[in-house]
Amino acid sequence: MRRVPTVVVAFLVMLAMVACDGGSDSPATTPTPRAPADGTAALQVTLEKVASGFAKPLYLVEPPDGSGRLFVVEQAGKIRILKDGAIAAQPFLDAGSLITTGGAEQGLLGLAFHPKYKENGRFFITYTAKNGDNTLAEYRVSSDAAKADPASGKVLIAIPDFAANHNGGMVAFGPDGYLYLSTGDGGQGGDPKANGQNKNALLAKILRIDVNGPAPYGIPPTNPFARGGGKAEVWDYGFRNPWRFSFDRKTGDLWVADVGQDKYEEVNFEPAGGNGGLNYGWNTMEGTHCFKPSEGCSQKGLVLPVSDYSHDDGCSVTGGYVYRGAKEPKLEGAYFFTDYCGGVIWALTRDSTGNWQRTEVLSSKLSISSFGEDQSGELYVVSQADGTIYRMRAN
Repeated sequence: MRRVPTVVVAFLVMLAMVACDGGSDSPATTPTPRAPADGTAALQVTLEKVASGFAKPLYLVEPPDGSGRLFVVEQAGKIRILKDGAIAAQPFLDAGSLITTGGAEQGLLGLAFHPKYKENGRFFITYTAKNGDNTLAEYRVSSDAAKADPASGKVLIAIPDFAANHNGGMVAFGPDGYLYLSTGDGGQGGDPKANGQNKNALLAKILRIDVNGPAPYGIPPTNPFARGGGKAEVWDYGFRNPWRFSFDRKTGDLWVADVGQDKYEEVNFEPAGGNGGLNYGWNTMEGTHCFKPSEGCSQKGLVLPVSDYSHDDGCSVTGGYVYRGAKEPKLEGAYFFTDYCGGVIWALTRDSTGNWQRTEVLSSKLSISSFGEDQSGELYVVSQADGTIYRMRAN
């Protein structure tokens, strides 16, 4: 366990969702802005308040039903509807009776709507169950579009866990129509169960399943281990705590932010069209640096992050999205992410030589638990500490 300043510890216990279980011995500092190497002006963004009054919000998503509603996930188990800046009085779903929030990283963690939600009313949530299992469940909307049917819930996956932290919990449909789910390595520190490099474990992975297949779900035939060599559900492995992944809605590329241990946070990139089965290195690597062993580790067969940063710049990465909206053309094509502890928002872009460049675009001072994306590609910031949703705009 890393040592963290007393003030920071108190802050994380009260408010943190994604803070990792290690930390630096000094408070996070604001990094120096990094301009792209090709000499173009650095991107800058501002945040426009949309609504406040949420209780520890962790995620935001808009269903593909043309309603213009944003659905906000609260850690204790409620999904709230936000429309035109107003929060509906009654929650869409309250799954609090199923959930444990005994740890800072436990609770209702993710939400994904079926691509044909308008026709079938199906949606999926992830949470830490009362017994600690990392759980994926399916629900359906009721005859009232503002309310889910709580009796429709059925568990699809329940992964036994041995610790309260490192639960992953992001869930999203890929451009291929399959459902992707992130899982952490199980918790504690240093991957004590060696789940990261174990292809036969469901922890420390990105999973891919076919929710349109036979109950409870099908295995896509193109999954890398569908015919053996690992768990059939596994798409990629070697993660510590992948807190938020996303697909570029234009290219189909996959972005995964993985929370680090004592020293480094990382952002991973997987081009569209691949076959999965990629090994992102944990616990051999932490970022682009050796972890076990601390020196001289073999990087053979590992996919290293396109960007990492030390705990001089923060302590827990929060993944985001590539901007593909129409309202902010200056942001087009940049991948935005942040750090929960420092609140600095960065953009990742490629310079004229093809190298990835990390640019500081805003020092927000917020505790950002997630980004969100609406159906038109506009980006939102979910601030856990003050219970506020912001829209990202070019400055």
